[in-house]
Amino acid sequence: MKLADSRVLVTGGAGLVGSHLAASLLDRGATVRVADDLSKGARDRVPDGAAFVEADLTDPDEVARAVTGDLDIVFHFAAYTDTNYDDDRVLFEENTEMTYNVLDRMREIGIDRFAFTSSSTVYGEAPRPTPEDYAPLEPISIYGSSKLADEGLISTHAHSYGIQSWVFRFANIVGPHQRGNVIPDFIEKLDADPSDLEILGDGRQEKSYMHVTECVDAIRHVVETADDEYNVYNLGTRTTTSVTRIADIVSEELGVAPEYSYTGGDRGWTGDVPKMRLSIENLSALGWDPSIESDEAVRRAARQLIDEIVD
Repeated sequence: MKLADSRVLVTGGAGLVGSHLAASLLDRGATVRVADDLSKGARDRVPDGAAFVEADLTDPDEVARAVTGDLDIVFHFAAYTDTNYDDDRVLFEENTEMTYNVLDRMREIGIDRFAFTSSSTVYGEAPRPTPEDYAPLEPISIYGSSKLADEGLISTHAHSYGIQSWVFRFANIVGPHQRGNVIPDFIEKLDADPSDLEILGDGRQEKSYMHVTECVDAIRHVVETADDEYNVYNLGTRTTTSVTRIADIVSEELGVAPEYSYTGGDRGWTGDVPKMRLSIENLSALGWDPSIESDEAVRRAARQLIDEIVD
């Protein structure tokens, strides 16, 4: 489908990827509405020109206010992560409840296009690079489990109820407006104490990092190009960056030289996948390739986040 001049809802549009997608779509002539409960995102991240609905998507009545019959497509990006909740049950139930409510409302009023941000965490600890058809999917975190459950709901609505769907399994997306992840965490720690930096795990965790501008560009390309009933694409880079290398980059950009201390073990936290790199050959075959490698994505994000965070 063509997104220019389309009528779009972005849930979670006050967050990292959602706010950048909303701005990108506005620039291309789309009419954009953002729905967000502002529990994680911020109102000032919603771009000028987008209509805004403050809504708790776990409440079907509030979903009905946001999801209306004049829409051409819903981008469902609202989700809670491990950094939002200590309660695993709440995290799992509220993520799946939001997705079910949005899909159910779409089915009720006849909206038949849906795009969703899933995650590399659905794969668990898989061989690398991991293709979209890798199986079995064995997530090791509650967040990954919730995303896999969401994918099941979306597949059902695509195949049984005619809601054409695009599911994006993200690598680590980085950029402006991000909080609660490794780059802003390091910036905040080093701003408070530039002499020492605690790093979770052994620092050798190594993953693919993709800048949010590239992520948004890839999303638009896939939605406008892939035309199956149910479309699943990995989004990431072909390169990876270790946690210690991220610490080096952030330190360089801040102009500090801290001593590193490690908490130990090969995982940063319970459910952390130490090594991750997604295959993006299907994305490449569709005509899109990243132009920014993982290290450069981290460096650009660090510079942008330093401007936001450091006084």
